[in-house]
Amino acid sequence: MPKFKLVIQTLAALSLGAHAATLPAAGDPERGKQTAQVCLACHGPDGAGMSAANYPRLDILDAGYMAKQLRDIKAGTRQTPIMQPFAATLTDQQIEDVSAYYASQSATVPQPPEADPELMALGRKLVYRGDWDRYIPSCNSCHGPESRGVGSEFPALAGQHASYIESQLRAWKDGTRHNDPLDLMLAIAERMTDEDIKAAAAFLAAQPAE
Repeated sequence: MPKFKLVIQTLAALSLGAHAATLPAAGDPERGKQTAQVCLACHGPDGAGMSAANYPRLDILDAGYMAKQLRDIKAGTRQTPIMQPFAATLTDQQIEDVSAYYASQSATVPQPPEADPELMALGRKLVYRGDWDRYIPSCNSCHGPESRGVGSEFPALAGQHASYIESQLRAWKDGTRHNDPLDLMLAIAERMTDEDIKAAAAFLAAQPAE
């Protein structure tokens, strides 16, 4: 019995060692800067993105969140035709590195134009209080104080481009995006009207990122 137990322990140790060897090292921003050369045209060197083209800000996002999105896009779990060819070329280590690089940046973006006051009031309500009559929780309840993100699961929304927030809410609502924890965003977005989506996006975009 002792000999059998030793064999099992040895096999388990070898298995864990092999698994650990397949995991990428922690992301390195300096290495990521080189990988980011293919990202510059759309996301810029500082991760500012482009509102008009619906390219998101990356500098406000957690590195773990970005790495997960890139892995999901590469695997086809998240459908993003523009991003898929780029993600497909990245190794697991490059994904960690480029995510670390953009998470270390601090972009300067222009303040979005003032939106209709009634639309902004609705957006504020949805962000801070939600609408429990329709089972819509507040954005802050998951995305943290002032919607500045919580870890690698709930990204920062404050300061993100309104066009991008809108597009993602609509993607969850119509079911074309479904890579969030427990399909929480699908359940929320499907209860939001077009006005709700525009209002929440406009208000969040106007908030300071930090």
